[in-house]
Order: sequence, then C-alpha cells, then structure tokens
Amino acid sequence: MKLFSCTNCGNILYFENVSCTQCGLPLGFLPDRLRLAPLKEIGQGRWQPVGEPVRYRMCPNYANHRVCNWMVEADSEQVFCVACDLNGTIPDLAVSGNQERWRAMETEKRRLIYAMLQLDLPVVPRRLDPAGLEFAFLADAPASFNERDRVMTGHAQGLITINLAEADPAERERMREQMDEPYRTILGHFRHESGHYYWDRLIRDSDWLKPYRRLFGDETRDYAQALDRHYRQGPPSDWPERFISAYASMHPWEDWAESWAHYLLMVDALETAYQFGLSIRPRAGNDDSLDVEPDFDAYRASSFDSLLGHWLPLTLALNSLNRSIGHEHAYPFVLALPAIEKLRFVHRVVHARASSGLQRRSSV
Repeated sequence: MKLFSCTNCGNILYFENVSCTQCGLPLGFLPDRLRLAPLKEIGQGRWQPVGEPVRYRMCPNYANHRVCNWMVEADSEQVFCVACDLNGTIPDLAVSGNQERWRAMETEKRRLIYAMLQLDLPVVPRRLDPAGLEFAFLADAPASFNERDRVMTGHAQGLITINLAEADPAERERMREQMDEPYRTILGHFRHESGHYYWDRLIRDSDWLKPYRRLFGDETRDYAQALDRHYRQGPPSDWPERFISAYASMHPWEDWAESWAHYLLMVDALETAYQFGLSIRPRAGNDDSLDVEPDFDAYRASSFDSLLGHWLPLTLALNSLNRSIGHEHAYPFVLALPAIEKLRFVHRVVHARASSGLQRRSSV
C-alpha cells in the first residue's frame, strides 16, 4: 500500500486516514488518481484537493456513515464512489454494532479495490453489467444456532457475499481454529473471493484455459463432491508439496483463488515495503540472495522472478520480527515449486491483460 504526503503541510498520510493529524484538514482518496489528498470545502457539497482546480463530492458513505474516505468526481452521474458503488446489500445499521462491523469490512474492501485499480482489472458494478461485481454484507439470523443456516462467505456469478461476523475478531479466530487455518483475515476473504470472480472474467472461455488446466487441473470436476470429500477426509498428506494451502487442494477453482489471493498479498506487501524504503541485509551468513532492496513498483513489475526474489527475504524478516514481539509467524506459508509456478501464472494473466493495449491509469 502506498504512503501519501499532505500537500498542505507535508505530513505523512496513510490509506485509511480521514484527516491530517498535523494540519487537521479532511482527507479524501481520489480513485481516478489513486491518491489521498487534503481537501478544502468550496460550498454546495463540493471539495477541492489543496492546490488543484478539480472538484469532487464525498461518497455518501463517507459523508453520512463515516465508513468510507473515497471521493466522487463532482460532475459524475455516479452517486457512490467506485468502491461503494459495488455494494448490493449493506448491513442493517439499526442493529447495534453493525456500523462498526461494516466499517471494518469497507476498510478491507477498499484495499482490494485499490489493488484492482492498480492492476487495471475491470471494476464494474453488476447493476450496470451482468458480468460485473457486487458485494453483499449479510449477518446470521440471531435465532439461528444451526451451522448449516449460517451466511456463507462465497462467490456466485459476480456476487461476493461476506458474513458480517468475520468483522468480529473473536468469531474470526474461532472460525480459524475450527477450520484449522493458519491465516484468516477479512482482506484475505476479499482477495480469495475476488479470485473466483476474476477467474470467470479472465480465464473461462479464454486462451488461458488450457494452460490453466495444465497447472491447476480440470475445473469441470464436480465441485460439491470435492467439497464434501475435503471436509470428510481432509487434504492429501502431500498438499504442502503441491499447493499454497490445504484448502487449495480441494478443487482447481479453489487452487486458483488461493493463488490469486496470495499474489495480491505479495504485491501489496512489496509496495508497502518499497514505500517505507525497507531493505534486507542480514548481518549473518553469506547468502547474497537475502540481500535485497525493494526499489520497484510491485504492481508494475513485469518480472515475476524479481517479485519472488524480493518477497522471500522480506517474509523471513517479517517472521523474525513477529517472533521478537511474541507473535506467531506473520507469513505462515512455505512456497513449493508447483505453488510458485501457479503464482507465476497469475502474474502472467494479470500483466497480459494490462499490456493488451489498455492504458495504465496514473498513480501520480
């Protein structure tokens, strides 16, 4: 994730900030410029970034509910920002605690949409295009005690449903332990489910389908049977040698979605490392491959090998830092060669689309 500077006072700004902690000006994220900017109100609900003539409106979910910090171009017919415009169902805000849970969801969803915009992937609401994307944030019925009646996080024909309970850290940890997952986050859910959506957009009925099947397997295998077998028998004993996670071994669709989510994790973290100027130079051993400095834009990197060469040393440092403060590994994964090749394939698919004659949007 990028860091930003306040153009009014020079203070450092972070993606989720709604006001500058130094000069106090309100902030808004400008999706058309992928930039967080200090704002000055000019009347009639219009705002200008400091020092610029362009005009914006606050997304209604910013102005009315404070669950968003994105802006809409003033002359646009669009009501909501590009991220909130994807919402089909939001939580019942009359229920105590739902606004806070929704805010947590929207915070992570905007990180996903930022990545999609950085990668020039299609971000179109399903209400405008049957092949578009939509989010539904649903809560379990209060009287329901049957696990089978729970809202299931998942994807179906462009609709990504997220159980609002995932915004509760205690409930998320309970589910993580129940599902025997080493890593479970709200952002991880968004990334994984978006993988299913973009499989439909980028792989299905495309020239990528045959190479996809060579790496991931035949996705026409019965999904319900695969799911039932996975939860009855568990993953194959050799899954770490072939897959990025145990869940990825369940079905080729899940293998793709887990690989897609992992790729997004990599480029986001590498961009953050670059923005903070982090370099890795171990003061022990003689492995030169661990001596790296992320001096490139991970979202624009054409070489997957370059991404991977910077990623592995960074994860070693992250895990060591986490252990130093008494936490488990921040990155509980081991990348076997087949999993690396699947990540490479995701990279190729994404960058082939970006270089297919479409104009990269500016991130200045």
